[in-house]
Amino acid sequence: MSQYLKQCKKKISLYVLSLGTAYLMAGCTTSSVSQDAEQITVYTAVEADQLKRYQWELRKAHPELKVKWVHDSTGVITAKLLAEQKNPQADVVMGLALTSLLVMEKKQMLQPYSPKNVEQLKTEFYSQKDIPTWTGMTAWESAVCVNTVELKKKNLPIPQTWQDLSKPIYKNMIVMPNPASSGTGYLDVTAWMQIFGEKQAWSYMQALDKNISQYVHSGSKPCKMAAQGEAVIGISFGYPGFKLKSRGAPLEIIYPKEGLGWEMEASAIVKGTRKLSSAQKFIDWTVSQAANQAYAQNFSMVAHQHVQSSNTDFPKNLHEKLVKNDFYWAAEQRDTILKKWSEQFEK
Repeated sequence: MSQYLKQCKKKISLYVLSLGTAYLMAGCTTSSVSQDAEQITVYTAVEADQLKRYQWELRKAHPELKVKWVHDSTGVITAKLLAEQKNPQADVVMGLALTSLLVMEKKQMLQPYSPKNVEQLKTEFYSQKDIPTWTGMTAWESAVCVNTVELKKKNLPIPQTWQDLSKPIYKNMIVMPNPASSGTGYLDVTAWMQIFGEKQAWSYMQALDKNISQYVHSGSKPCKMAAQGEAVIGISFGYPGFKLKSRGAPLEIIYPKEGLGWEMEASAIVKGTRKLSSAQKFIDWTVSQAANQAYAQNFSMVAHQHVQSSNTDFPKNLHEKLVKNDFYWAAEQRDTILKKWSEQFEK
């Protein structure tokens, strides 16, 4: 070994970050060590606080992977991926709503890949094509966060159903995610269509709109606003509500009796990636039992057959409250539904 390589090796060994990721010193790259080989770009819509945990777990499992994370809401990430279709900038999509990934699947934007141990996932949590085009991580359900203190001040009852939320007594008290930018918002709209029927669902949304003070671009924000007293009622999902309640927020988490909309967080390799082997390694990790154990800290339902949620706040019979969700229908109708919703309700 030349003196130059010995010096280079010494510098590299000294330059290891506490997170366990080794970075090559400038000027020390040789033909046998590629600085770019394990670098990938991952687009994700995972909630920011959850993503930190997943990043930590990924670094433990694969310190050699260097990930550039691009984080935004479901709608923004979806629009970005579609806009970049002819010139993909992402190598992997992680934790995007399945209905969005299915839009990309139809456009043949996803790279087929069968991850290691994919058979350990529940069958509904991965593509059933001969070679899967996507794999699921978690499922999340719609929920209503109610600020009990603010509602008591108004001497009003806690709503128990979706229909309750359309009653005039709750005028201007409700915050809801915008379905054009939020996966949670879109799952609510498609759930109402599957619960009430399409015609009645649009009538319901017209009545509900009279009680909406604001449409926001995040599925968790309505619950956070209710926790802070910025809203009385937030249409959201279960996890942020239980988390905020455990920290002392005056919240009641309601699962409407007609049934719950739900969505799946799923991941896929972007077709055209130049980092295919590293992207495959990343996807292998997302379906692993260790990764699913991390997901289970935040969700009642995860993909892996042998991992149960560690969050005791969720009702044990939650899966019984979920509507029968036709993901392929929701994906196929996405543009049509969102166009109609935007025309009627965006202010």
